[in-house]
Amino acid sequence: MTLTFAATPRTAGQRHRRRPRRKPAVRRALTGWAFAGPATFIVVGLSLFPAIWAFFISRTKWNGISEPVNIGWSNYQRFADDPDLAAAAQHTLVLTVLFVPASIFAGMLLAIALNRKIRLIGFYRTCIFVPYVASAASTGILASYVFNPQFGAANDALRRLGLPTQQFLENPHQALVVVCVIALWGEVGFTTVVYLAALQDVPRELIEAATVDGAGRWKIFLNVTLPQLRPVTLFTTIWQTITALQLFDLIYTTTRGGPMNSTQTIVYYIYELAFQTRRLGYGAAVAYLLFAVTLLLTALVVWRSRRNDEEAF
Repeated sequence: MTLTFAATPRTAGQRHRRRPRRKPAVRRALTGWAFAGPATFIVVGLSLFPAIWAFFISRTKWNGISEPVNIGWSNYQRFADDPDLAAAAQHTLVLTVLFVPASIFAGMLLAIALNRKIRLIGFYRTCIFVPYVASAASTGILASYVFNPQFGAANDALRRLGLPTQQFLENPHQALVVVCVIALWGEVGFTTVVYLAALQDVPRELIEAATVDGAGRWKIFLNVTLPQLRPVTLFTTIWQTITALQLFDLIYTTTRGGPMNSTQTIVYYIYELAFQTRRLGYGAAVAYLLFAVTLLLTALVVWRSRRNDEEAF
């Protein structure tokens, strides 16, 4: 005997209750965009519009006052024949090579030292991070007094130690190194905080297992802790490289590119082209060159890290 069951038709109310409720989700999305939309529009507008406008300016000869003259790609073709640009690129490269490894190494050491349960540890961490919070302009003004050859605190300390005084920011051979030291003092707090957070996220089980196996502190750091810090190291390397390539306010408040243009980086050279010599077209072209180099270096580092399964983004 075959049993048949008649399907009871659903009422309109049941069908209505089973439908997905999209109105609350749409309402929440509209509410979120109502709050975030204006700010997003302003940020995107202030980022994209100047970048697009600068590209059109880079293809012109313009002093900011008269009518711009379209010269095509001539500004970009002048890169190879510009000795000042080559010198600025060399100074930027030296500053980056000195600044990036030193900031990463110093930040890691300070983070290891601050990753301990000692008295006043919060005060020490705050003291390390305060220079990063302070503006680079104020840091540069303070450093210009500290490294003043006549009455600066640095030369006063050298006199007390019986060592010869130095010219520091007034010596073409020392100025770039001193600028790097000042930049480290202001930026090392960032890498310290990032590494400190990463050290606190290292699984305790791995360290305890290595300790049970008889590994010492140095071997635990090399074989357990340091591999866990590779994604953070990648992130800080990219971040500090961009910081070094875009360093401007510190140079502006200390050396103004001197002495004898020994601290003139690419960003400061762009400033001189655009706002001092009024060559806005060529300055915009150099700015796009810096953007392309920064983007290429970042993409290269990210690609190599992902190839080695060390993703940080």
